[in-house]
Amino acid sequence: MSMSRRKTLALIGGGVILAATAGLGYIASRQPRTAHLPWSAAGQGEDARIRALSYALLAPNPHNIQPWLVDLSQPDTVTLFVDTNKLLPHTDPYNRQITIGLGCFLELMRMAASHDGQRVTITPFPEGFDDRALDARPVARAVFEADPSVVPDPLFAYALDRRSNKEPFDTARPLPADILAQLDVAVSTQFGGTIDAQEVADWRALTREALLIEIETPITFKESVDLFRIGRNEVDANPDGIDFSGPMFEVMGATGLFSREAALDTTSQAYKAGIDAVLANADTAMGHVWLVSQGNSRPDQLATGADWLRVNLAATAAGVAFHPLSQALQEYPEMAGLFGQVHAKLAPDGGTVQMLARIGFGPVVDNSPRWPLEAKIVNA
Repeated sequence: MSMSRRKTLALIGGGVILAATAGLGYIASRQPRTAHLPWSAAGQGEDARIRALSYALLAPNPHNIQPWLVDLSQPDTVTLFVDTNKLLPHTDPYNRQITIGLGCFLELMRMAASHDGQRVTITPFPEGFDDRALDARPVARAVFEADPSVVPDPLFAYALDRRSNKEPFDTARPLPADILAQLDVAVSTQFGGTIDAQEVADWRALTREALLIEIETPITFKESVDLFRIGRNEVDANPDGIDFSGPMFEVMGATGLFSREAALDTTSQAYKAGIDAVLANADTAMGHVWLVSQGNSRPDQLATGADWLRVNLAATAAGVAFHPLSQALQEYPEMAGLFGQVHAKLAPDGGTVQMLARIGFGPVVDNSPRWPLEAKIVNA
């Protein structure tokens, strides 16, 4: 679950928070010190692999848990593993979404390398895979080779500007008529989307229902809440998960107005505000886009991740806000009804609807916290 920061503040009680802020000016002014540094450090390093990986770790991934680990012990080679301690067993029981995130990582690495005169040959799951769960076997092996003929990928220009925008979008500002054509970039999975007003209304209702199911199912909601990082100290200590930093959240954390315990208490104002906040996101979608793959093997999921990153970057290039809303695609029992509806609508002849997002015009938002690259290297 992701919350609209502004909406949450208003709903919990803006007047109380502003009064508290006046007396806690030092706390309110605190910002994370280290959690955003990887964004400014991208591209540095003497090794071409390090330079490419410093961008790859900025890739989108479920709940920002950054499940990647890399082994650099072989010359000119990156071996990618999944951190099995960073999975989402309740909302993503077969690790499908995690694998898509790893595909985003590999594609951004490849893109960065292409601008560094490096050709990257990626072998997915070189030691095999299990479709039921990711394990200790490598996710991919990537070999780097200097090649002056490699064509730099133009979408890479938007890598540092890409965001998952978790704020309400501007419902008074329609999307341009050709936006779907702009996003239908060269992808191997099937791209689809709509900006038709009635269809968007239908998708708003479906994504709203899916969000409510995830929130009202205790085990899946707790999986998200456990990943809340509230205030600068928590964000710096664990620069992953769902970031709640900035002046208001510093004060709310310090005064007890917002905590993981309050978020889980279904009678609390924080819980009610959180529901209204995520529904405001779904309700302000101005368009929706999706990807459908014919197969659903692990390599298919990695390929979907590469395409999903490209669609996200194409939206950034077009100046359009982008926010994944794939709750209805999750494979746990309580979501089965909506899962079936989505597949009947978007994949009536078979295949897997892999990703779904809302698009529109939204406010400028900050980048997400990231672990530094050195924390993700298991063998140099």
